Amino acid sequence: MPDKKGNHSEIPDGVSRRSFLKGMGTGAAILPALGKTVEAADLENRFGPEPAPITLTINEKIYHLQVEPRETLIEVLRNRLNITGTKVVCDNGSCGACTVYLDGAPVYGCMMLAVKAQNKQITTIEGISQNGKLHPVQEAFIEADALQCGFCTPGFVMSMAKVFEENPKASLIEVKQGLAGHICRCGAYAQIFKAAENVSKRNGG
Repeated sequence: MPDKKGNHSEIPDGVSRRSFLKGMGTGAAILPALGKTVEAADLENRFGPEPAPITLTINEKIYHLQVEPRETLIEVLRNRLNITGTKVVCDNGSCGACTVYLDGAPVYGCMMLAVKAQNKQITTIEGISQNGKLHPVQEAFIEADALQCGFCTPGFVMSMAKVFEENPKASLIEVKQGLAGHICRCGAYAQIFKAAENVSKRNGG
């Protein structure tokens, strides 16, 4: 049907331009939603929605348990396995308190689904001490009184220990870079950095 300028429109007869554009917008909105529905259904077929059996290796110990596909690693650690050294503070990946190692790399436990942690080595704050002896970073935190409420402390210790594992003589700047993303709501940063300097000095830095 020609428009006022004589051009032919591809809009069907009896359908206004407003209705046509509105329909197109609705269709565009449906497609991504449909994709999410298919993805969710696929996840459901593989993992749930009922609790599913998984195996986790935590601090070199193997655990067999049933978890819901929505449960995060920190929830499973604390609520199902009673491994409570790792703390929950923000629970949205912005404070670093729940940091654990996954195959040796620091990750936020609140941002990792437990089902995704299978077949990986998980290390928590309980697992960095060896033969009943505290990790040097743990000892330094105690000596420098680098904590107040203690909720953020395990995350700080885990990330700082990783910095010194990679560079035993790490500078304070390198430590601060390694602790980026960690928040101490009590404001004990001066003591935390003092602990880091003490570790570096003992390592010859």
